[in-house]
Amino acid sequence: MFQLFITQISVVRNFILVRADIARLPFVTSSVDAVHAGAALHCWPSPSAAVAEISRVLRPGGVFVATTYILDGPFTFVPFLSTVRQNIRQASGSYIFLSERELEDLCRACGLVGFKCIRNGPFVMISAAKPE
Repeated sequence: MFQLFITQISVVRNFILVRADIARLPFVTSSVDAVHAGAALHCWPSPSAAVAEISRVLRPGGVFVATTYILDGPFTFVPFLSTVRQNIRQASGSYIFLSERELEDLCRACGLVGFKCIRNGPFVMISAAKPE
């Protein structure tokens, strides 16, 4: 089971830390201000299911921030090769490294906007928000 720690902030001094399965977050839809996933996205068995679940729980204007490692190269330009690469990695249980463009497409497909990426070699920090 892959887990994610979420901080739900209602008042600056009050917050709750929750340990949960990233694919089944125990929050009401549109109830979380922000989600941070530190160096985790590449470890999730299905990043698309996880980001969709994050998008579900974010309130309008809520922010998703994540750090992960990316993979660049010829896979990023040929969609068929990218799909084959991901299917092999998922079946084998190894890490799933997406390209910067794939991360942006993933956020967009899950309803998040304003994608930003700060890159330091293969390590990136991304952010996106749920529309107001």
